[in-house]
Amino acid sequence: MKKGNLILLIIVLVIIGGLTVFAMVQSKKPGQYDSFAQCVNDSGAKFYGAWWCPHCQAQKAMFGKSAKLLPYVECSTPDSKQTQQCNDLGIKGYPTWIFADGTVKNGEIPLETISELTNCPI
Repeated sequence: MKKGNLILLIIVLVIIGGLTVFAMVQSKKPGQYDSFAQCVNDSGAKFYGAWWCPHCQAQKAMFGKSAKLLPYVECSTPDSKQTQQCNDLGIKGYPTWIFADGTVKNGEIPLETISELTNCPI
């Protein structure tokens, strides 16, 4: 192997190693909305969606890394049929939010509205 190629290989490996360490450190940090998402979860609200729904993905993206803490209920089976649970609840579109007081909201909901309906500070 030529000396120039060896140096290039070492540089690439160092960069990949650095990016890997950076990604590991970042994954351990709490999300910006962790306390908000946990409060929404604790409030009794439910977020019904489907894995294939772009609006559901956009709703989750509003929470960033904190989306993992949301009270998300998957309504779609792997073959894109609706689950019996969501049928029983009358879910007709995604995302659908059902709040503890019985309020139902469809579509992407602003964080401020979720905050108001759950009494959870953002």
